Amino acid sequence: VLPLYVPTLIFGSEAVSRTAAGQGNAMPLLLLALITLGSLAVLPFACAMTLRGNLR
Repeated sequence: VLPLYVPTLIFGSEAVSRTAAGQGNAMPLLLLALITLGSLAVLPFACAMTLRGNLR
């Protein structure tokens, strides 16, 4: 589980540091949104596989 949240931590800290420096923070926030939407797209399939495995 640890490797799954590391990109979120990296892009989140990059967005905060760019905002504090007064630079544009659009790219790290877009990457965070992409990670979130990708996770939401895969989540139903992962849940279905987990439930199917536990019912057998």
